[in-house]
Amino acid sequence: MNNDTYTERRLPAEWEKQGAVIVAWPHKNTDWAYMLEQAQKCYIEIIEAITRHAVAIVLAPDTKEVRSRLQHIDSDKILYLDVPTNDTWVRDYGVLTARDEDDNPVLCDFGFNAWGGKFESALDNGVNRFMYDAGLIKGKYEDHNDFILEGGSIESDGNGTILTTTSCLLTPTRNHRLNQKDIERTLEHTLGARKVLWLDCDGMIGDDTDGHIDTIARLAPDNSILFNRGNSNDDDPQSQMLAGIENQLRAMTDADGRPFNLIELPLPEAIMDVDDGHRLPATYANFLIINDAVIMPVYGQPLNDERAEMTLKVVFPDHVIEKVDCTALIRQHGSLHCATMQVPADILSI
Repeated sequence: MNNDTYTERRLPAEWEKQGAVIVAWPHKNTDWAYMLEQAQKCYIEIIEAITRHAVAIVLAPDTKEVRSRLQHIDSDKILYLDVPTNDTWVRDYGVLTARDEDDNPVLCDFGFNAWGGKFESALDNGVNRFMYDAGLIKGKYEDHNDFILEGGSIESDGNGTILTTTSCLLTPTRNHRLNQKDIERTLEHTLGARKVLWLDCDGMIGDDTDGHIDTIARLAPDNSILFNRGNSNDDDPQSQMLAGIENQLRAMTDADGRPFNLIELPLPEAIMDVDDGHRLPATYANFLIINDAVIMPVYGQPLNDERAEMTLKVVFPDHVIEKVDCTALIRQHGSLHCATMQVPADILSI
């Protein structure tokens, strides 16, 4: 990797203006094969919600079938690309679009090794270059494949603050030659990080990612952080793990030294996998902000789903709250944000 400091740049906040959202279609050669119809139904609902507010970019090895499944959606709101994929978690291998000092887009293509080599990933790791070479996206392309970084592992406020977790970015199966300072310098050089905040906690029970921040805590407008807060008196081990998060966040400040406004998200009741009985990582923190909408996961728990929706309405009063049942998605240990990646309009070749 080029270690020269880049000219001033930044990673926009998710609530800034976006042009499209990338999704990767579940197909028979993914881990969704045993429940493919359920997964595809959920993806159709996600794409329907996206296209009410932005363009959807749909990736699939063969988009012919996908087009037939999505023919009820305005064709002007969907772009298709035939590209081979291992899996659907495009948040973690999709391109991260930074802005340079002149506000031009910089396409940062980081390495993806399926959360520390847990699964096959070579096809997913090639998706960004494939999209660029196919002319679907444009801008200054930067190859950073020698640094493993998943989009779900970081949160940006658009002003130089990056929030992450020690349990993920410091895992030796990702960047074993780099220590914490090395990683901070890399985030500074590539994404314009002025301050990296490290949340010290384990991941959600059932999470394959070693603790992605987008399952635990999310940066929001007005210097806010939405977070999962556990009850220390609760017998639920998930709640016990989360109990210490609030104190850590309360002690943090952004890149300009300002404290955060902390807002608690409810926890869904425990959801167990119907096949093996293991707990699944259901979380309301895994929502997507896209232009004038927030697309949030729900889990068939009316009281908790409604509490989470009301919390998001307070934080995003000018946004439409779109709900998608993601009980199918969490069976593969992810949720709505994990399945999507937003990009700005000026990188699209349309």
